[in-house]
Amino acid sequence: MNLAFIIWNGSPEIFTAGQITLRWYGLLFALGFLISQQLLTYMYRKEGKPEKEVDNLTILMVVATILGARLGHVIFYQPDILWNNPLGVLLPFEFTPKFRFTGLQGLASHGGAIAILTGLYLYARKKKVSYLQVLDRIVILVCITGACIRLGNYFNSEIIGKPTEMPWGVVFTNKLTHALEYKTLDNNPVLSAAIIKDEGPRRDTVLLKRPGARPLLLYMFFKPDVTEEDMRFFVNSRAKNYVSTLSDFFYDDPTAPLDFSFVKQDNAYAVKARVVGIARHPAQLYESLSCLILFVALFMFWNKHRINLPDGRIFGFFMIALWGLRFAYEFLKENQEYFENDLPLNMGQLLSIPLFVSGIIILIRSYKKPEPAGQG
Repeated sequence: MNLAFIIWNGSPEIFTAGQITLRWYGLLFALGFLISQQLLTYMYRKEGKPEKEVDNLTILMVVATILGARLGHVIFYQPDILWNNPLGVLLPFEFTPKFRFTGLQGLASHGGAIAILTGLYLYARKKKVSYLQVLDRIVILVCITGACIRLGNYFNSEIIGKPTEMPWGVVFTNKLTHALEYKTLDNNPVLSAAIIKDEGPRRDTVLLKRPGARPLLLYMFFKPDVTEEDMRFFVNSRAKNYVSTLSDFFYDDPTAPLDFSFVKQDNAYAVKARVVGIARHPAQLYESLSCLILFVALFMFWNKHRINLPDGRIFGFFMIALWGLRFAYEFLKENQEYFENDLPLNMGQLLSIPLFVSGIIILIRSYKKPEPAGQG
């Protein structure tokens, strides 16, 4: 029984005010662009370029990233949204069963990449500057933004990896505890919920033999006036249903009730239930760390060679490294949509191949025609 794993129970939300919720994902998304803006100002100052262009490029990057990533997700992964819920393509709200701010749920990095490349091409034509030279600077900033966005995905427990036996495998438990603690739920008797490792003796079951299975103890702390009968009903109905439906994060036998017992603590009762979590590759952190390392490497390369830097040199390195790693990481990630299970490679890999190949072509071109960028 493998007890070497990490439990992630961080909340994706920072705070909620009425119908508006501030999430870590949104904050990290914005932080990525804020850092990028400051770095681009520094780079333009070093190269003697007009700093007023930084604001224009920042706005372009924000719009292109959001619209491109959203449209990319819809086109590549969920085209049915176009006719089933066309307003949901770009509006961060839902109107049924009641009005609620949802944010743009579903963003594809490949769509963002295509939109950024297109937007910067139009920008370069309008400003009559080298397209590749602009890309050489911008992709450095894309790395740091990508690192922040993938960290936000980790907070959201999304873009999950495949089950693993590695000791750094992560069991994402926050969706279960959040559901149990949901404050607006009618007559919710639960005050709080917590999940810890089950390190005691435990009978080996079929569930624990599945890939990445990890034994866990789920504690549910109830309000003082809740009777034992009500607690038992809640565990056997609502809590059991939550565990069963969160099949991406927990293994469960739908035909068997939860194995639980009552625990008395400070004149109040709690329920201790045994559940089986799924330890997964923290694919979001793999990509976030890779983007951070790539940012450092490309920024140092730019800082050392910026005076006589051939156009496309950094962009070529970036495309090869980023999309090559993305292709490799997809082997460690779960497919985002069911239709990908029937493909020889998933959608993320298929979309990464042309971007990777274009990076090779551009890098070779930069070595065959090492024209100085002409910066001082």
